[in-house]
Amino acid sequence: MYFYVINNNLMKEKEKHWEKIYETKNLDGVSWFQKKPLTSLSLIEISNINKDAEIIDVGCGKSFLIDNLLEKKYSKVSLLDISNNALKEVKSRTKNFPNSGIFYNSDILDFKAKTSFDLWHDRAVFHFLTKSDEINKYINICEKQINKNGYLIIGTFSENGPLKCSGLEIRKYSVENLKELFSNSFKLVDHLNIDHVTPFDTVQNFNFCVLKKVN
Repeated sequence: MYFYVINNNLMKEKEKHWEKIYETKNLDGVSWFQKKPLTSLSLIEISNINKDAEIIDVGCGKSFLIDNLLEKKYSKVSLLDISNNALKEVKSRTKNFPNSGIFYNSDILDFKAKTSFDLWHDRAVFHFLTKSDEINKYINICEKQINKNGYLIIGTFSENGPLKCSGLEIRKYSVENLKELFSNSFKLVDHLNIDHVTPFDTVQNFNFCVLKKVN
């Protein structure tokens, strides 16, 4: 069963940018493509959450993370993306899986949900927020939407990563940067530094952090 929630206050320029990418690029025509997102899956397994835990993948695009989670019998996997077209494709692709998650069509900075989450997964959304007010708003949203003892899994370009992604400026983060930014409500429980090899055989260096909400 799927529910579909649309936020009509989307930031239009961002929306146009990402809709164009997902309308014009093949699945493997974007640098972040992964048929099997092994790093994310391994970090989710480390969290040891229940199969009926509330999970959300923010900035999911057309990611195959949800397919892999549903195959592993997680039953409440929600998605959030600014691109309606990306969400529609994933919805169609996963329609035969039982899933009580919600698909949210929204800018992350406008996100509000009645549901709170046991695990929040963000692979390369946070690093697109380059202004202090945007960063603080994202952190506040995480603090409100993630349950106590829930997990925030966040992946960003590292200090050695690219300066841009999809033509947009990004901010690069060290593990210590991420730990400090979220330290008001989260503690760092694990981290990884990985090289992501893109479909174009270029390398992007990422830092992934697993943070547990402690208050």
